[in-house]
Amino acid sequence: MHRFYRVKVNMDNKQAALELGQKPVGQLLWQYALPAIVAMTASSLYNIIDRAMIGQVVGPEAIAGLGITFPFMNLSGAFGAAVGVGASTCISVKLGQKDYQTAENLLGNTVTLNLVIGFLFMVISLVFLDPILRFFGASDVTLPYAREFMTVILLGNMITHMYFGMNAVLRAAGKPRHAMYSVLFTVGMNILLVIAFVWWFRWGIRGAALATVTSQSMALCWQMWLFSNKNELLHLKRGIYRLKSNLVKNIISIGISPFLMNVTSCVIVIFMNNQFVRYGGDMAVGAYSIANSVVMVFFMFVIGITQGMQPIVGYNYGAEKFDRMLRCLYLAIACATAILLVGWTLSMSFPRQIARIFTTDPTLLDLSARGIKLDMLVFFVVGSQAVITNFFQCIGKVKISIFLSLSRQLFLLLPMAYVFPLFWDLDGVWYSMPASDFGSFAMTIPMLMWYMKKLRVKS
Repeated sequence: MHRFYRVKVNMDNKQAALELGQKPVGQLLWQYALPAIVAMTASSLYNIIDRAMIGQVVGPEAIAGLGITFPFMNLSGAFGAAVGVGASTCISVKLGQKDYQTAENLLGNTVTLNLVIGFLFMVISLVFLDPILRFFGASDVTLPYAREFMTVILLGNMITHMYFGMNAVLRAAGKPRHAMYSVLFTVGMNILLVIAFVWWFRWGIRGAALATVTSQSMALCWQMWLFSNKNELLHLKRGIYRLKSNLVKNIISIGISPFLMNVTSCVIVIFMNNQFVRYGGDMAVGAYSIANSVVMVFFMFVIGITQGMQPIVGYNYGAEKFDRMLRCLYLAIACATAILLVGWTLSMSFPRQIARIFTTDPTLLDLSARGIKLDMLVFFVVGSQAVITNFFQCIGKVKISIFLSLSRQLFLLLPMAYVFPLFWDLDGVWYSMPASDFGSFAMTIPMLMWYMKKLRVKS
């Protein structure tokens, strides 16, 4: 009886993977993207509550200190994305090719890589924490807050890497709802713990960091329990953890695009923090932190769409069902654009009301309200650029994906953020962000049209 049940579950799991190449694309995108969107929206809600709690309870200087930690978070995320996104994409393609053994070995290598990279990043960062934070733009006022927050986050870095990596693999393995449940649990527990640690126990910004690590630890235990089930198509077992050069190479070759994108984000935030300090002081950094939080509320929807798109595009590309692959791409672009258009409308109409969620300090409120409007001036074009960049990553076009990932931040935003303030002072730093958004959009569309033409010739 047990053997019959195990065979049946394995067949059901394989059928779930096969549906990626059979079900209507619109239904699939809804099925995979909705859980990711719900999860990302919940994450956005947590980020708002977290920052609002810090701003209201600890103070505006703490918000500025939190803004200094963004480069660190991006840098940590870069290494996590290199493994998580690279592995999940490889697994999706292998499932499309029905190569289940290699997909399982990829799972084991994902675990090992996350542990190794997470540990090394933690040790190196903790040893040089203060100099790094100073380099990121911390002042004498904001350094203590940034140090308190990052010390706890870095001590839990291995957990964070593993948590995000396993969630990416859950989606690739045809379990988008489980990935959503994992994030929802993390967010819900995070909110409860932040309220307890920051508001009730008054542990300050360190309490917010401790809440993050604790909630991720609990979710990771559940993820590992899921992957320990021998009845699952992909499950943890002996013999899959030893790193294999060909698998690691495939993971990193695809993961290099999101890695570079996150590293570039780190460089950009460091530079922007320093520019805001130079032209507006610590409060301008706080305003940048608040504006970034607002941007991410809406952009999380787009991330959810790209996460839902990834297994569908990867599977159908591996199965050479290019018509289904392109249909998914077009639907994702339309959805992302519509969502960001709503975000743009709200931000242009109610910037001061939105900023008031994070602070009541008059100076920070004024700076944040203006920053939100300027930052999101052409926000509605960002969705298509993000989807198209992710599309090239999903089909293994690494060079194109890297170029598009770097175009907005490194090739456009960095020089603009240096030149524009020479003419418009603090506003010039804000202007550089929408200008680079539009420039990147203008570069992405011709690249997609070129690939479509090439694909038609190939087929």
